[in-house]
Amino acid sequence: MDPVRNPYAPGAGQRPPELAGRGRELDVFDIVLERIARGRPERSLMLTGLRGVGKTVLLNTLRSQAIGRLWGSGKIEARPDQSLRRPVAAALHMAVRELAPRHRAPDRIDAFLGVLKAFAQRSAPAGRGGTAPKLRDRWQPGIDVPAASGRADSGDIEIDLVELLSDAAAVASDVGTGIAVFIDEMQDLGPEDVSALCAACHELSQLGAPLIVVGAGLPHLPAVLSAAKSYSERLFRYQRIDRLDRIAADQALCAPAEREEVEYEQKALDLLYEKSGGYPYFVQAYGKATWDHAPRSPITAADVRVAAPEAEAELAVGFFGSRFERATPAEREYMRAMATLSLVEGESGAAYGTTWTPRCPPPRSPGPSAGSRPASHPPGTR
Repeated sequence: MDPVRNPYAPGAGQRPPELAGRGRELDVFDIVLERIARGRPERSLMLTGLRGVGKTVLLNTLRSQAIGRLWGSGKIEARPDQSLRRPVAAALHMAVRELAPRHRAPDRIDAFLGVLKAFAQRSAPAGRGGTAPKLRDRWQPGIDVPAASGRADSGDIEIDLVELLSDAAAVASDVGTGIAVFIDEMQDLGPEDVSALCAACHELSQLGAPLIVVGAGLPHLPAVLSAAKSYSERLFRYQRIDRLDRIAADQALCAPAEREEVEYEQKALDLLYEKSGGYPYFVQAYGKATWDHAPRSPITAADVRVAAPEAEAELAVGFFGSRFERATPAEREYMRAMATLSLVEGESGAAYGTTWTPRCPPPRSPGPSAGSRPASHPPGTR
């Protein structure tokens, strides 16, 4: 069939043509936004799940919901080598700019931007021996007002973040709305930043302030938050994002195809679910390959079998390959043991989200090096 009309989109964070199986999460967030709008107490939200289940897509969709309710919003992606200050400052700058046209007191906006600038500039470290920071560290936010003094500029990230988010929430209250900060790959935040974020969310929840944080991360994100602050177990609303059930997976395949006047035979859908295991990314990958190989509608099981090697090859290189290359020798041994065990027990690879079984080369060193750690999750969850 015409590849130009292929409706499937296997990409990192790329929204699929049909966002199937996520109605509950969207409804929950609608309730959160409505409760906050009515002054009711509500917790920030944390999405957790394996790679490929669509956390980033869902995060972007939730942000669209907030924007639709005229909330200020900003999104960042956490990185292990970057402090939280700069990205949070940029996200809040974006959120407040969305609210500014509706604010009746421009001086209030300027006052907050001065605090925001002071907060952001505290991230520019001095060079060694007290020398001036390097050029790459001389970062200036795009804010035209002078930096304020005495607010969110102590240098202690926990104190500063609490003050900054409280001031941002006050700006949102002035216009009768809220602010939502979306953080992807949240498990990559440093310990100090996680602790500061938990403290800030705790303070905001006690004040009933209209600002929430929506985070997304791997399954161990709750443990990361709990290690930072013990009360984080009660501070956030956790939602586990998992693979699609059969009905949702069929909808993700059939709805876009129907819009192109293409149909699937039932056996083709059976085989596609077996191959993909219901993981949204894999559903898109197998759907795209099958469409490109199918000669005509309806798409048959034979078309799926012909296309499957291409989809598996793409997953082997683009999805699993890079993670395998980054794994320690001990983690590779762990993955090899899981693959062997699945074959011995007669399980299909769909139990781990794909029918592809890695051909693991020997470790580059004879054994785990000092400081290496065994993998604690299946491939694709690191």
